Amino acid sequence: MNLPTTYRAMQIRAPGQLELVERPTPAPEPGEVLIAVEACGICGADTADLGRAPVPGHEVVGRIAALGAGVPAALWQVGQRVGVGRLGGHCGLCSPCRRGLFHLCSDQPVTGASRDGGYAEMMTARHTGLVAIPPELGAVEAAPLLCAGIATFNALRKCGAQAGDTVAVHGIGGLGHMALQYARRMGFRVVALGRGTGIAQDARALGAHHCIDTGAEDGAAALQALGGAQAIVTTVGDAAAVAALLPGLAPQGRLVLLGAGKDPLPVSAGHLVVGERSVLGSITGTPWESERALGFSVLTGVRPLIETVPLAQAGEALQRMQSGAARFRMVLTMGQSMPAAEHRLDEQGDRKRH
Repeated sequence: MNLPTTYRAMQIRAPGQLELVERPTPAPEPGEVLIAVEACGICGADTADLGRAPVPGHEVVGRIAALGAGVPAALWQVGQRVGVGRLGGHCGLCSPCRRGLFHLCSDQPVTGASRDGGYAEMMTARHTGLVAIPPELGAVEAAPLLCAGIATFNALRKCGAQAGDTVAVHGIGGLGHMALQYARRMGFRVVALGRGTGIAQDARALGAHHCIDTGAEDGAAALQALGGAQAIVTTVGDAAAVAALLPGLAPQGRLVLLGAGKDPLPVSAGHLVVGERSVLGSITGTPWESERALGFSVLTGVRPLIETVPLAQAGEALQRMQSGAARFRMVLTMGQSMPAAEHRLDEQGDRKRH
């Protein structure tokens, strides 16, 4: 692959401000690859990352442009389609790695935060953080699956519910719209929890069997009226709103936290003990788990609903994501705007492509 001598990147100029710059194309260090980026999703966490690494972005899809020394050729070749998510590659040496807990590696770069991310035409990454992208997925639809997709897919896998159980998804935004689709296809009885009547139509189209407006009714009581939730997967960082749903758990139910709020979560110990209920956090996942999420998405037709914008408009796109105006994810492309194929959802959550 012929490499350009320079590449464009959206670099942080000041906290919360991005500027388009041109940089020399880097050579990958030992154990790393150079990726020619094709698409990079925008995540709400990118806002917190501004000011930490010069270039944000952790939902990256592209092709390997060069291999550093020591990268296993049996796994990775120049020209291969790969992705990189939030977790930038485990070290293989720390205690969690030796236990096989690669997603909890204590010496792992955070893409777009502790090292440059994918708001750029080129980026380097550890080979241990690479995800193989299935040919059935385009770059713009695969990118959000490397964060919103794997985060919700893994949370549902850990939630303890079985097919036919009631699973509630709290917060119908960038993560929640993925969780609804996965939950429906995993065979759960899916309940969408969100504020406002406007969520109901979208939520049902994405796979929800029931919709609860937490701004107009007691969400926990509504869940109990349905028999209680075996699991509640919450994407919301508001500790008070999350705590208010805990009485809606069925015995031995689990609350799975994806929203990383700063405030303490008030929990009634008696409620947990008497019903053997539990609360757990869930991070994204390993590259192998990401590949499982991508494979499941291909198998079942799960796709993110996205808007695409060119790299140079990353600042405006990030503001649109922050404001809640995006439906439901935004993806940067390295050329001009590249709209994904239009998808429509029917009331049963089945995707129709036009």
